Amino acid sequence: MSTYLLSPLLAVLLTLAQPATALEPEPIDVNTATIEQLVHLPGIGPAKAQAIIAEREANGPFLDAMDLTRTEGIGAATVSLLEQHLSF
Repeated sequence: MSTYLLSPLLAVLLTLAQPATALEPEPIDVNTATIEQLVHLPGIGPAKAQAIIAEREANGPFLDAMDLTRTEGIGAATVSLLEQHLSF
């Protein structure tokens, strides 16, 4: 194999050998999210998603992750799972 062909082949192989980087999903704005968006969050199923929406409609927006503890069934442990996935 000539050196002329080796260089592009080596470049392709090195590119393929790079570790894949996982794309981080965009944070979900908990104050505007739909049930369908909220259920993609860790520890949130349809019932908790509906409870989050009901809480924000009844008592106003969430200012930070700990405000989610206003919602029935969401405690500090759930908040710690959610923090990095949320925006406000």
